[in-house]
Amino acid sequence: MADDKALIVLDKVNKWFGPLHVLQDVDLSVARGEVVVVIGPSGSGKSTLCRAINRLEPINSGTIVFDGQELPAEGKGLAKLRSEVGMVFQSFNLFAHKTILQNVMLGPLKVRREKPSVVRDRAMGLLDRVGIASQAEKYPAQLSGGQQQRVAIARALAMQPKALLFDEPTSALDPEMVGEVLDVMTSLAKDGMTMVVVTHEMGFARHAANRVVFMADGQLVEEAAPSEFFANPKSERAKDFLSKILTH
Repeated sequence: MADDKALIVLDKVNKWFGPLHVLQDVDLSVARGEVVVVIGPSGSGKSTLCRAINRLEPINSGTIVFDGQELPAEGKGLAKLRSEVGMVFQSFNLFAHKTILQNVMLGPLKVRREKPSVVRDRAMGLLDRVGIASQAEKYPAQLSGGQQQRVAIARALAMQPKALLFDEPTSALDPEMVGEVLDVMTSLAKDGMTMVVVTHEMGFARHAANRVVFMADGQLVEEAAPSEFFANPKSERAKDFLSKILTH
């Protein structure tokens, strides 16, 4: 499955948690600038897949290639790779004792040893981009959940990553805050950021994804363009899943 345009290639990836086979021979290729949304029932392996891409979750067999290089298991190579793949989680994981601006500047300063003035300018630009530049000097606890998640996105972008992974970025948010985070993600998608997004937000999947990947029981059951997938799912599992979520 070698593809010059592919930024991320998973080939026959397997992962067990004890007797539980959470990723079963998963093949997935993500092109540069592509937005892939991963959906499926709880426990289907979506988050594990997302976390495997930057080795937060080690795999048992198979290969993962990022930007032409196989993922190193540990060491400096892995640290470099992680800095090229931004990750946004369900929980915001911001440092409570640092200001919003300091949180966003931390990675480039500590990991890349970049010049503080350069990092500060970039960080302020990113906070502006996610709509919270006015909150730069506040602390995380002073912000709403939606604002904190937008800080987390700015923090991931501060490392100038080649790809962004989102693991259910809105599922811990109050419903009225979900939109503001999805708006930021949609604008990133429009700007050509390569994104893998695990989400329950079907509206985002419909509007922002280039491709929808449906997972169930650790397997990649089907993948298609959103218009095709939502209108005409091929597998019984996907039909069943969609009938449950789209009728409520």
